[in-house]
Amino acid sequence: MLDLNAFRVLTFDCYGTLIDWETGIAEAVTRLLDAHAIVAERDAILELYARFEPAAQRGSFKPYREVLAEVVDRFGEHYGFEPSATEREALAGSIAAWPAFADTVAALGRLAEHYKLAILSNIDDDLIAPSTRRLEVDFEWVVTAQQVGSYKPAPGHFEAALERFGVAREQILHVAQSLYHDIGVARELGFATVWVNRRRDQAGEGATPPAQVVPDLEVPDLASLAALVG
Repeated sequence: MLDLNAFRVLTFDCYGTLIDWETGIAEAVTRLLDAHAIVAERDAILELYARFEPAAQRGSFKPYREVLAEVVDRFGEHYGFEPSATEREALAGSIAAWPAFADTVAALGRLAEHYKLAILSNIDDDLIAPSTRRLEVDFEWVVTAQQVGSYKPAPGHFEAALERFGVAREQILHVAQSLYHDIGVARELGFATVWVNRRRDQAGEGATPPAQVVPDLEVPDLASLAALVG
């Protein structure tokens, strides 16, 4: 069992852990498909997203806006239509409206009483700003893909955390929903990890590719982690 008193900093993945990105993605893509008279189930949309996003992130680094535009292109290719310029921007444009999970704000408030908080996110600086305001807590650091020039599961976010925070690796606890993007690389780099298994009652992997990783601690939601502290 983790000694939660041993840590000074909690680092969070944002989308999927704090912000309900699957709802945001599914609603945005459904609107896109509706405009072309295409019907697709939520699970099918998320499964495709889990394939399309990592593929769009391969190769030389590009901003997340461009990644999401390419994801829209891939949905168009899959379903047989060519997205307009406006449609290519719609997924990125929807991020500001993606909701926080119901337990996120209260849990972060409680955790902030015991730790410094940080975000390590696969996104652009301007795109994450509305989301951090929605979370209603002060983060000491927000490390984005735009800043480090790579996307998790590449190690850049975690290397930047060690450089910027001035805190030993052993005093940082990484909290995330994605085994693929976060828990695996964090474990490989020697960070302690908490898996927030928000899909525990759902079939499939949702918007993230599958991965076989054992975290240091598994909780069903952020409220459960906050309840263990103090």
